Amino acid sequence: MAGTSKFAEALQRRAPRRTYPIPPAGGRDPEPIPVVIVGAGPIGLSMAGELANHGVPSVLLDRDNTSNHRSRAVCWSKRSLEILDRLGVAAGMLAKGVTWNIGKVYCGDAPEPLYAFDLLPLKDQQFPAFTNLQQYYTQEFLVDALSHQTPAEIRWGHAVTGVVPRTEFVEVQIETPTGGYRIQCEYLIAADGAYSPIRGMLGLDFEGRTFEDNFLIVDFRMPGTLPAERRFFFNAPFNQGRTALIHRQPDDVWRLDFQLGWNIDREAALNETEVTKKVRAVIGPEVEFEYEWISIYTFQCRRMQRFVHDRVIFAGDSAHLVSPFGARGANGGIQDVDNLAWKLARVLAGHAPRTLLQSYDIERIHAADENLRNSSRATDFMAPKTLMETAFRDAVLELAAEFPFARALVNSGRLSVPCSLEHSPLITPDQTEFITPGLWPGTVALDAPIRSRNGKQWLMHELGREFVCLHFTDPRMPTNADALSPGIILKTIGSDDDDIIDSQGLVAARYDGQPGTTVLFRPDQHVAARWRTFDPSAINVALRRSLGY
Repeated sequence: MAGTSKFAEALQRRAPRRTYPIPPAGGRDPEPIPVVIVGAGPIGLSMAGELANHGVPSVLLDRDNTSNHRSRAVCWSKRSLEILDRLGVAAGMLAKGVTWNIGKVYCGDAPEPLYAFDLLPLKDQQFPAFTNLQQYYTQEFLVDALSHQTPAEIRWGHAVTGVVPRTEFVEVQIETPTGGYRIQCEYLIAADGAYSPIRGMLGLDFEGRTFEDNFLIVDFRMPGTLPAERRFFFNAPFNQGRTALIHRQPDDVWRLDFQLGWNIDREAALNETEVTKKVRAVIGPEVEFEYEWISIYTFQCRRMQRFVHDRVIFAGDSAHLVSPFGARGANGGIQDVDNLAWKLARVLAGHAPRTLLQSYDIERIHAADENLRNSSRATDFMAPKTLMETAFRDAVLELAAEFPFARALVNSGRLSVPCSLEHSPLITPDQTEFITPGLWPGTVALDAPIRSRNGKQWLMHELGREFVCLHFTDPRMPTNADALSPGIILKTIGSDDDDIIDSQGLVAARYDGQPGTTVLFRPDQHVAARWRTFDPSAINVALRRSLGY
């Protein structure tokens, strides 16, 4: 398939070769580097950008001298866009991408869907539920953003061939086309993908489950007017009664996922004639199209036992693997970045103990397990292996057309949502009663439209990078900002004289913001703690807890 001229030309157009830096003289970088990141995919690039936002210099190493030129991850969640907005790339992604909130579920040859669902029922937020954008575009946006970040350096064509963790640093051996050299760093972040060479060098492996099912990914270009929505098919007549999924991407590119089953001839399944039969069964015999990318993947739900190995830390696919349905892979990796970067920055600056990094293990393993659990359940529902599982699925699908209760049981891939950190040791539980059910300590912040003195229009723009204390002012209770610990930024809301104006009243509604209510946000925009009054002593204690003391 990849040998067809149009397909090969398309890959070449999207794979600009980059100049690789010459190895330093003497076979060693002259100065130790705070952080070395391995892998210039979306996770590694985002990590370098977020560390730069915190003032932490890093060197990003990639064995290739080009960004990945295949579509790969295409569905970027609202939470990922909020994180990537801090890196300056979300606006470009939105402008180029295909945004969507609606998903539809079909069954058999019925022309109408069983039902539709809205993934962003709570409106008035800056970003949509999802934006479809090919991974190579996301990476290029990130590479361009990093070119303006002084603390971040990308070294293309520099392959890591050895890693030696030591007590005070990590020594990294690197090979380039013109010779090898060594580099020392305080921390090494392995974002080098599912087949992570770093993981292999340290003798580490995955634990978990590989499902007996394969799926064919077909990205192809054709003119089309189908709406921007997720279309999932059970018992698809165009796929021999198996499941299938259709997504629209920019540039008139469409993604089709076909369930293949377990015992397949992979070479035959990738044969152009066979693939074309499947595509034609969906789009018809007359429509002209050309292939962009074709691959087969096997469902896997696996993770490392631990992500933090002293000074070597794993993120993204190098740490955990999930099946693609649900868009939990790349989005989960972006949330790894969000969780780790601020902690590492504070440890390196001496503002938090090294033990804070263990909370990355605790919180992101919890998140990975949540993703693995949802992905496993989706896989079992989409591809039942026993007569009982099949009977249950068919009964649920039959009832879903008429009864809403059955729709909650249909699992076509529970789509990526932020993980709650409610049980994290860094989170301070409520000491007083709150009525808002969705924003308890540990949950990620909810956006809302605002006006602020600095011209910001969204609440999320006022949060992130630092600890922010949002206080709903009460004229009867004066605040003493000087009593807050250094490192906390106080922002008031509630009147025209405050830092933030709740222009539509939605901040108060979403945070149960009665006068006096105070919410402490972590740098990753999760709620660290909340109170009904402004109590500097309690806020300072919650800050120390959030920093791992």
